[in-house]
Amino acid sequence: MDLKAQIQLLIDNAPQDGVTPQLVTAIAPVLSARAQKLRHSQYYILQNMEEGWVLTTLSARANPQLEKRVIYAFPTIQDVPLGSSAGLDPQLIAAPIPVTHILFQLVAMEPVDSIVFFETPGITTDSVEVRRADLQHLIQQRLQQNRVKKQIPPDIA
Repeated sequence: MDLKAQIQLLIDNAPQDGVTPQLVTAIAPVLSARAQKLRHSQYYILQNMEEGWVLTTLSARANPQLEKRVIYAFPTIQDVPLGSSAGLDPQLIAAPIPVTHILFQLVAMEPVDSIVFFETPGITTDSVEVRRADLQHLIQQRLQQNRVKKQIPPDIA
């Protein structure tokens, strides 16, 4: 599924509360731009049986108190066990998820610091980390731009 179709699906599946579909439409360019920098249109995410994404806590070797919580996104189903011993757990499944949906979910996932996208099948050293704080910042900038545009009267001249 191409990025445009993925965004449309996000908009169509948004709660019809009069706000969320417009919000998704407003941030769509940020999601699309970030997704275009990744190699795959969908990734596999490890989930538990309740569809909760599996979170991995990493700590710095030099400073074990420094931790970050990440979710791994794999390019193919075959890569899931390679990158995580959790891939062997029968209570977990690897679900294919469109890349824009992963990015959209990341924005709202409070305990998650980043999603690590593995880009090359079979190789765990080729990855791209998308930090939640960075994505939120880009979205805030986009929403600010939209707010400024709407405040300028059309008959300003």
